Amino acid sequence: MRYVSTRGGESVSPSQAILRGIAPDGGLYVPEEIPALREEELLLLQKMDYPHRAASILSRFLTDFSEEELLSYAKAAYSPEKFPEGTAPVKKLDEKTLVLELFHGPTAAFKDVALQILPYLLTAAAKKNGVTDRIMILTATSGDTGKAALEGFADVKDTMVFVFYPAEGVSPTQRLQMITQKGENVGVAGVLGNFDDAQTGVKRIFGDREFAAALKEKGVRLSSANSINWGRLVPQAVYYISAYLDAVSLGVIGMGEKLDVAVPTGNFGNILAAFFAKKMGLPLGRLISASNENNVLSDFIETGVYDKNRPFYTTVSPSMDILISSNVERLLYFLAGRDPESTREKMEKLAREGRYALSEGEKAALGADFLGGWAGEEKSLPALRRTWKEKGWLPDTHTAVALAVLRELRAAGSEERPTLVAATASPFKFSGSVLYALDGLRREESPALGKELSDLTGIPVPPPLRDLEKRELRFRETVKKEDMRLPVIKLAEKKF
Repeated sequence: MRYVSTRGGESVSPSQAILRGIAPDGGLYVPEEIPALREEELLLLQKMDYPHRAASILSRFLTDFSEEELLSYAKAAYSPEKFPEGTAPVKKLDEKTLVLELFHGPTAAFKDVALQILPYLLTAAAKKNGVTDRIMILTATSGDTGKAALEGFADVKDTMVFVFYPAEGVSPTQRLQMITQKGENVGVAGVLGNFDDAQTGVKRIFGDREFAAALKEKGVRLSSANSINWGRLVPQAVYYISAYLDAVSLGVIGMGEKLDVAVPTGNFGNILAAFFAKKMGLPLGRLISASNENNVLSDFIETGVYDKNRPFYTTVSPSMDILISSNVERLLYFLAGRDPESTREKMEKLAREGRYALSEGEKAALGADFLGGWAGEEKSLPALRRTWKEKGWLPDTHTAVALAVLRELRAAGSEERPTLVAATASPFKFSGSVLYALDGLRREESPALGKELSDLTGIPVPPPLRDLEKRELRFRETVKKEDMRLPVIKLAEKKF
């Protein structure tokens, strides 16, 4: 298996794609072919536990890793100590609705599933390619990737991790999780601006050859923990395959029957992982992309025009407050029939004008797999309350967006199949907003509200989120987007 950039260039091995994170031309790595997954293989996978499922599926994409290697990584990453309630358990809400709980890891968000195994993949990739430099993971976060990356790479030998977050664009709980992170090899800074500013700044650092040379002199090279890194994205495809098998075991569908998927979507990586699982042959139906008030993706799916020239809203689902969704570039590549020139032109037009349009053929291909919808607070918070009162299951504010969109689609007759809803975070990461949805009383968001939410619902505060406000504040720095290189070089100069 070889990988190519969405913008062209030479092919690389899987380990090289993981090690680089982003291609030298600024494109994202994609596999030259999608491995097939047949029904008889699904029947074998159904009998396996999660680590064995992960190793089997990952081995089809990461062909310079042995399945034995991958199994050892998966067993370590997905141990009961790290995921005490299971890695990606599926719960049945009713005969047509399942939830995929992706928040039982060390940081209580879905990013844990990929970012617990990525350090193993990355350090092994370095060895396979004879890299002796220390690797610095550089990432921008809209709230959850940052803490998951910090937790995954903290004190991992020969690595460092630096996280940028929008200074006013994450929840207080998400912020405290990051700025209290332990570890000698970690760094965190807020960026004056929104997530798109932070993400654009990180991409500029990756494309700065002079800065890369300066880091090289210090024995450091950059890689990424965002879903722009294939090593972050492909483990996410695993949990959709695993969830499909669990849906069969629960009797919601029969083997070979289609299952739709609804995903609260910001940077487009999570739903794109479902797209790749479907392209492998997993019997998924429509992939429902659910947006909040920042509905650039739902408009794109409906009209075929991606246009970021619109107001930016700060919402109660902050991890989705994004107008430039990086992983759409991978989708564009496939919509254009694997045409790197077409992809490059669209991305350059987005950078230059803030918009681009699909051809009629590309728009038809998009609509064949994806269905879009959006729900603001006036719809998502009632969906959250309704799900708790009627189903006895408590969503977070992001998952509530997907539930609200799914409800509207069903009411309009656009969605009839059984549907798997990706539940992306613990409700305790957004306790104030969840409490407001339940009792109608507005509060200033605070991690301390977790106890109040627990008292109201009877659900214990997850261990990763307990007593956050009592932890030592380690990272108080805030930078302008043009100054993001400075704290990165400072971390690179540290000796530990």
